[in-house]
Amino acid sequence: MPVTLLGAAEIRALAADLDVTPTKKLGQNFVVDANTVRKIVHVANVRAADRVVEIGPGLGSLTLAILETGASVTAVEIDHRLAERLPSTVAAHGVAAGALTVLDADALRVTELPGAPNVLVANLPYNVSVPVLLHFLQTFPELQRGVVMVQAEVGERLAASPGSKAYGVPSVKAAWYGSWRLAGTVSRQVFWPVPNVDSVLVAFERGAAPRGDDTLRRTVFEIVDAAFGQRRKMLRQSLAGVVGGSAAAASEILAAAGVDPTARGEQLSIEDFVAIAREVADGR
Repeated sequence: MPVTLLGAAEIRALAADLDVTPTKKLGQNFVVDANTVRKIVHVANVRAADRVVEIGPGLGSLTLAILETGASVTAVEIDHRLAERLPSTVAAHGVAAGALTVLDADALRVTELPGAPNVLVANLPYNVSVPVLLHFLQTFPELQRGVVMVQAEVGERLAASPGSKAYGVPSVKAAWYGSWRLAGTVSRQVFWPVPNVDSVLVAFERGAAPRGDDTLRRTVFEIVDAAFGQRRKMLRQSLAGVVGGSAAAASEILAAAGVDPTARGEQLSIEDFVAIAREVADGR
């Protein structure tokens, strides 16, 4: 029995049956177009052997497109009604028993995932997309690649390069884990309800080797926050409170890391921030 996908009418009927009204609080905008969910799965290059984690499956439209490939899925859903209904929905659409595991949980609080997923695919709520992504990449190092659908502005920040207008804290923190690229645009019209923002697909691949341990990561992120917290200031000023206690001390550390003390945060790559953090760690 082939796996079939949800249509727009069935999605609305499911929502009505569950008395679910998409809410801004949970950032819920359900995808009602089969071509769009298949496009997401195609861009993510999901294969039958993959173990996929999906965050916020909602009524199951993207979930079914992932399962259609033969991959297994662990779905993390914060809405209890949706989490409870999802297994019966996928079973009714031809999915074999055991292919789906549902976690009724807040994605920001999840610390264990059954099956050690290696791929992340999700239509992420606009209001928590970056925190959720960073939490999953840090907590689950076995996640090697993925595609997420996010608000266009967020996607542009995640994929931004040093020196660009969109480059900032999310860009650098995401780059700690690997490489990111914009992988497509998504029409507002494929969502129910229709959002008032545009959406994009962002693809990522984890780096071949970790950039450092968790202690170094925390130092890097602290430096990144300070550098972009005062974007208009030179690094020797914006980082003074973090890397030396004074502009002069910060200048010495920056110079030792091979970074111009008069530069600003948006000019630095993740490698530059790691170099600064290593100098700070050596001096502590």
